[in-house]
Amino acid sequence: MTRGEWLTARMLAADARDAVPAEMIAMWRAAGWGEEPMARGMSRGWSGFRRIITPLPLGFRRIVDGQTLMIGGRPWRIVTGSGHSPEHACLFDEERGLLISGDQVLPRISSNVSLGVTEPEADPLGEWLDSIAKLKKLPHDLIVLPGHGDVFSGLHARLDALDREHRDRLDELAVFIAEAPRRAVDCFGRLFRRAIGPEVYGMATGEALAHLRRLEVEGRAVKDVIDGVWWYRAPHQA
Repeated sequence: MTRGEWLTARMLAADARDAVPAEMIAMWRAAGWGEEPMARGMSRGWSGFRRIITPLPLGFRRIVDGQTLMIGGRPWRIVTGSGHSPEHACLFDEERGLLISGDQVLPRISSNVSLGVTEPEADPLGEWLDSIAKLKKLPHDLIVLPGHGDVFSGLHARLDALDREHRDRLDELAVFIAEAPRRAVDCFGRLFRRAIGPEVYGMATGEALAHLRRLEVEGRAVKDVIDGVWWYRAPHQA
């Protein structure tokens, strides 16, 4: 696997403790979580990742972007992307026009792109959009095998739709925070087309923060910290 994925998996597996770290609690508060989601999050502890995976090896064989692997007697070129995960490897068979896209390109939904506690000043949505541009250098008419959903054709059309969807959401969000300062939880209704229940509250928070962070990077948002809560506003607002 790629180094970024292996190191991240090792970190997540190793960082298992009974109590939720203070940094995570502070980030939930910063995003605008109320007492109920806070209590629910804290009740789950901090070892969920390790419980659902098999033990990881101490060593691994690293693969890198542009490398060719022989699988089943055929060459597959590695094409990496990021945003959803740190160094996601897609596999490209040029002769047969196939792309195993995993979670980097999905046919009906967008992969979760979240800002997390391990790198709160990152720009995962910016990385995601850059990865879309990178994948568009591949042929447009590939047969794509995704990590979720059915096989589909028309890589470029799907990438264009994903790019447009996220940029439209950014534009909507920029208008929303220009009306009044908002927290991440206030933005759910503008980012998602369905109600956000307890089972996806954390992922929705991460995605909202990623979009707000992207607006910061683009110069379209300013973050004010008031009593530990992150309020996002348009740059021209006092």
